[in-house]
Amino acid sequence: MRLLLAILIPPLVFFTIGRPFQGIFCLILWLTLIGWPVAAIWAVYSLSQYRNEEMRRELGGRY
Repeated sequence: MRLLLAILIPPLVFFTIGRPFQGIFCLILWLTLIGWPVAAIWAVYSLSQYRNEEMRRELGGRY
């Protein structure tokens, strides 16, 4: 679900993963037609990093 949001509405993803300042910056970028693909790629990348951090926390930080 978050992946779909990252592609369609990139700023919303940053607010759902607890990064509001990046969300505001992404919103400004997203409002420009040229910046929308960049914002979507940035949101997908940040979402993957967030998921990796969650997995590391679940494993106890060993890796």
